[in-house]
Amino acid sequence: MLELIDITKVYKGGKRAVDGITMHLGPGMLGLLGPNGAGKSSLMRIVSTVTKPTGGRVRYLGADAVASPDALRRELGYLPQDFGVYPNLTSREFLSYLAAAKGIGARSARARIEELIQLVNLTEAVKRPLGTYSGGMLRRVGIAQALLADPKVIVVDEPTAGLDPEERVRLRNLLSELAADRVVMLSTHIVSDVESVASDIAVVAQGRLLRRGAPDELVREIDGQVWEVMVHPAEVPAVQARHVVSRMVRTADGVRLRLLAPVPPTPDAVRVPPDLEDAYLGVIHLPGEPARVSPPSEQRAARR
Repeated sequence: MLELIDITKVYKGGKRAVDGITMHLGPGMLGLLGPNGAGKSSLMRIVSTVTKPTGGRVRYLGADAVASPDALRRELGYLPQDFGVYPNLTSREFLSYLAAAKGIGARSARARIEELIQLVNLTEAVKRPLGTYSGGMLRRVGIAQALLADPKVIVVDEPTAGLDPEERVRLRNLLSELAADRVVMLSTHIVSDVESVASDIAVVAQGRLLRRGAPDELVREIDGQVWEVMVHPAEVPAVQARHVVSRMVRTADGVRLRLLAPVPPTPDAVRVPPDLEDAYLGVIHLPGEPARVSPPSEQRAARR
């Protein structure tokens, strides 16, 4: 449905933000994971036709979306990382303005806007100007505008920024429901945003696609390389210098560290089951080139 073919983006000064990424996406949610500066936002802007790639192709339903972006734009809902609003408008007025810009009829727009205001839990604030909204509330307005035209392709860049835990869960569940029959791309550096809802994970760093696959397959790659050790607080910096430490908990007996290492880091280290955060950190930080994990669609095809 949506194809990214050898996408490259080089900015002025020679900075290569996206470096030869190829992905094929159908209905479902792709969780795009990577550290800040990995090239996620640049890739999302290319997919959303906001910017053109330096090289490569974007194809939507077989058509070239770089040369002729209108077909994709009609089916697209996009929430950028930096989302601006008109501070003197209410959320209803703002969404009505965007609906008109998208060519949605007034009657359809009114019904859709009321539905979305309830969906993103803004009913009580709907008469207030956007300039009085908190960052999390503005993020919810951004989510609503991305869904205005009932899009078939939804691209959301760091959508949970500024949301409280309850709102984060609500948004993740909403995107998961929408992904049943649409392409949803969710970009984040927070593993918990995707681990419970995305069946397809892509890990990017320095503009390159490092791994792609189902969460359980990515976790399986790091099995046997995750340990817990108890150390004195003074030893923590030395351990962090030698290993990738994913978590630390201070206790009365010292500091319990969870870390990644191919062999036991200390004689008393205890091997523990890995999770997706361990797998993500392993892809980013551990040396070596584990075998590529196929996206879920390719795994199903291979089994058939």
